[in-house]
Amino acid sequence: MEIKKAVITAAGRGARLYPAADTVQKAMLPLVDRDGLAKPVLQVIAEEAIDSGIEEICVVCAPGDEEQYRARFKSLRSNLLEGYTGVAWAEEEAERISDLMRRLYFAVQEQARGYGHAVYSARDFAENEPFLLLLGDHLYISHVPGQRCAQQLIDLARSESCAVAAVQATREHLVGRYGTLSGRRESNMPGVYRIEKIVEKPSVSRAELELQTPGLRSGHYLCFFGIYVLTPLVLELLSREMDADELQLTPALNELAGRERYLALEVKGARYDIGAQLGWFQAQLALGLAGQARDQMLTTMVDLLAESRVDRS
Repeated sequence: MEIKKAVITAAGRGARLYPAADTVQKAMLPLVDRDGLAKPVLQVIAEEAIDSGIEEICVVCAPGDEEQYRARFKSLRSNLLEGYTGVAWAEEEAERISDLMRRLYFAVQEQARGYGHAVYSARDFAENEPFLLLLGDHLYISHVPGQRCAQQLIDLARSESCAVAAVQATREHLVGRYGTLSGRRESNMPGVYRIEKIVEKPSVSRAELELQTPGLRSGHYLCFFGIYVLTPLVLELLSREMDADELQLTPALNELAGRERYLALEVKGARYDIGAQLGWFQAQLALGLAGQARDQMLTTMVDLLAESRVDRS
């Protein structure tokens, strides 16, 4: 199974990031990436996909946003070339933006009718092919040198020819924040599970009753990481529920697990929700610590902690 397409859902208005997100889409807000360059969040996420072998990317956006995304990327490229004429790093970054723009497609989610509806909005782009799904407000940092988190997932999906969800073992008091699943370990495949049941943001008591996975540490559950490789059956399942006022993805994934082989992979990496409280700050720290400015970031953190202690004394 080849995975050459990716979908990034970015139609949300970023209510948790107001007032900043009231003036610019949250996906275009900047973060300093591992290479030391300040980039829009959307570019950082797209490069996760591109560096994992993805050839085409569809951004699911709100009405009117496509023109703004295209205009801003075009402006970024022009400013680099005009403001840093002959500078190698600027020319390289401008070419990366050009490459991204050549790969970009857009699908409009006309109404905010749930996450499943956002995914279904990319059906014409997917064209009955498997696709990588990424969240537009999550950043992913791999703990495997030279291998992105998305690449870990794609490699397993390709070798096993099935849908795969990235997961992390999560402490029980946090399960109410995530889609949580139960499964059984696949023999001779460390960190891989056959998904059996999925519940969206369960209570701790429900997780204890329904979502225990043998082999995990006590008080831990498998929770979604925010990256998926999905088969075309997911879009077919979503299409059957289009009359619903709100269309969520989890019921379709649950049914997928009953219809096809659907695996979960414990990804070697970390995810950061930039819309959560302090999420933007955590994501920037993580990018800095994972990048070429690691030593400078550590020194800055130590200095800030020292200053904070002095101020409180």
